[in-house]
Amino acid sequence: MKFRASKKAVLLTAVVTTLALLCCGGSITFLVFGEISKRRDQTSTNTASFGCGQGGPIALGGKLPQVRQYGSQQVHNAAVIVNVGAALKMPPRAWVIAVATAMQESGLSNLGNLGSRNDHDSLGLFQQRPSSGWGKPAQLQDPEYAATKFYEKLKTIQGWENMSLTRAAQAVQISAYPDAYAKHEPAATQMVNLLAHGAANAVGNSLAMNCARAGQIAASGWTIPVKAIVGSGFRGPDRPNHQGVDLIVGRYTPILAAASGIVSVVKCDEDFKGRKTCDVDGYPGKGGCGWMVEIQHAGNIMTRYCHMVQMPFVHVNQKVTAGQVIGRVGTSGNSSGPHLHFEVHLNYDRSSNGAINPVPFMQKVGAPLGGAE
Repeated sequence: MKFRASKKAVLLTAVVTTLALLCCGGSITFLVFGEISKRRDQTSTNTASFGCGQGGPIALGGKLPQVRQYGSQQVHNAAVIVNVGAALKMPPRAWVIAVATAMQESGLSNLGNLGSRNDHDSLGLFQQRPSSGWGKPAQLQDPEYAATKFYEKLKTIQGWENMSLTRAAQAVQISAYPDAYAKHEPAATQMVNLLAHGAANAVGNSLAMNCARAGQIAASGWTIPVKAIVGSGFRGPDRPNHQGVDLIVGRYTPILAAASGIVSVVKCDEDFKGRKTCDVDGYPGKGGCGWMVEIQHAGNIMTRYCHMVQMPFVHVNQKVTAGQVIGRVGTSGNSSGPHLHFEVHLNYDRSSNGAINPVPFMQKVGAPLGGAE
């Protein structure tokens, strides 16, 4: 599908760089939080995002990866959070939530009293307050104690495993800025991958450390929209303007939100003749996306779902969670048969400038497309 470009082109940012690549010649290149680092002395833990956490967290006494945006002490603090979560038998989704929370609250720094700049009596990685019953000041500046208290509170939140990251974090923290945690989800996902052998790719609510499969939500917070094979690919030689992938699956198959977010577009897309005729089957050359939905996710990522069989089940500005049914597969619009046309865009850029190949992206967030199982 073609969409009109925005008036101001938006530069691609670091979301796509939550990927890790193992290069030939013995060197390891990994991209983290918008920075590229290439070193020959990195430990093998930097390739952790290829696994699903079977190796467990890196021991605190071991060699930790270098992350350019964060100093060694901050990475150590993140490792403490991950190790405490594992020791408490909390599943890997909790680790991602906890690390993202500490990124927002303290930048992963174990903050003491900042004097006039201090937020009330908040202290430590999670900016917990003695006056609110979190513990004594000295305890709250012990990263292991602070992380333990965070997980203990999270565990009491009914249904936290199915909440968006920002909602789960807010339920624990009761912050004045309840939506601030969401932007750290991609970085926290990568940090957990680096510190725990790809644990953010594992099933988020399980201790088994198995890679997420169709219908399961990874600790990263992502899942596949439908269980299907990939048909037409992204910008292939025969379809250079194809800005997504076609997932071949039967009519009326439920379509799932690939991650938590806010619905930004729900509409019957006009065809090439300006008609809005989405309640009938489309055909090649008709034009338009048919019944469609767009969702904005953490990290300025947008996903698009096209050719639904009927009006979608969601509305604009609705908050959705990963795995929530948003519609059903159809063949409306520019379509030759039932399938889901699925796109991933960066910077909330709806135009082709923002589109990226969904296949490697979904692979890196632990929800690979194309599995028939």
